[in-house]
Amino acid sequence: MSQFLGKLSNNQDVLSVTLENSKGLKVTAMNYGACLLKILVPDRNGNPCDVLLGFGALTSYEDNASCHGAIVGRNANRIGGAKVTIAGKEYLLAKNDKGNNNLHSGPIRWSQRFWEIEEEGKNSVTFSLDSPDLEQGLPGNMKVRVTYTLSEENALAIHYDVISDAETICNITNHSYFNLNGAGNGNILDHEVWIDADAFTPSDVALIPTGEIRSVEGTPMDFRTPKRIGKDLHADYEPLILAGGYDHNYVLKNQGKLAKVASAYAGSTGISMDVMTDLPGLQMYTGNFLKDEGKNGVSYGHYDGVAFETQFYPDAVHHEIFPQPLIHAKERFTSTTCYVFATRK
Repeated sequence: MSQFLGKLSNNQDVLSVTLENSKGLKVTAMNYGACLLKILVPDRNGNPCDVLLGFGALTSYEDNASCHGAIVGRNANRIGGAKVTIAGKEYLLAKNDKGNNNLHSGPIRWSQRFWEIEEEGKNSVTFSLDSPDLEQGLPGNMKVRVTYTLSEENALAIHYDVISDAETICNITNHSYFNLNGAGNGNILDHEVWIDADAFTPSDVALIPTGEIRSVEGTPMDFRTPKRIGKDLHADYEPLILAGGYDHNYVLKNQGKLAKVASAYAGSTGISMDVMTDLPGLQMYTGNFLKDEGKNGVSYGHYDGVAFETQFYPDAVHHEIFPQPLIHAKERFTSTTCYVFATRK
């Protein structure tokens, strides 16, 4: 059942819900932003390890510029020029990134909204949100439902269910940062990562995709064979230099079906995490500019967490060859992403 978590600076109450299974995995989320707050995974010695970065103070989530644990919509990632044409009409968006672009839907974010706890049980919780027409500059009254479900197989599933009364953008993600060493226990450069992608979408100096789909073959972007994040992160390769590390969209091969697309493993704890999704893209962001006061009084710095944001490609609305994140009026959009945890002895 939901529990009182605390108060925001405006004295509003915040509620949390904790899901748990018989394997010792516990996940806590809250109705403010539908944010994930904790993911406790037993390490190889059976000790609970919180692998999710976040804040120690509840009021820090009121800003949350880094989007810790947050549901990001209506459009995750970037839109070049902060404008988009939908059904023949141009919509101007907030310019909140690199001077001229829109990032994560602008300053009016779903992470700063209260979501309704629509359904809850021991193993799942559904949060819902009504996003009014022209919120974030985009058309359509949109009803959003996000369900977190924790299985006995240690899978945390995130299911999105969206409907709008007008054609609009629907590109929603969860922006959690993971550190499988434990949140606050150093950086993620030792994490061994695998990504099932033969190509990625390179970006310009403002991190807006150029429209090219480039092979990872022979580049530092290639994770088809598992390797440490830190192995090539500082390589002399323009996409990495421009982004300050990995902050790139990978072109997935799942063909719209729920499939394993990536994995990460930390040898220090023995904890591994598989990423499954039915979405066409995966943005791996290695926390290149993290600078937050985190849990337990620990400050987070660059590369202290890694995000695996399942998504439609950034700036897809300006590149016809990319899968398009548009839904028609009264067309129901559903999608599922899973983070599956395990421990190696």
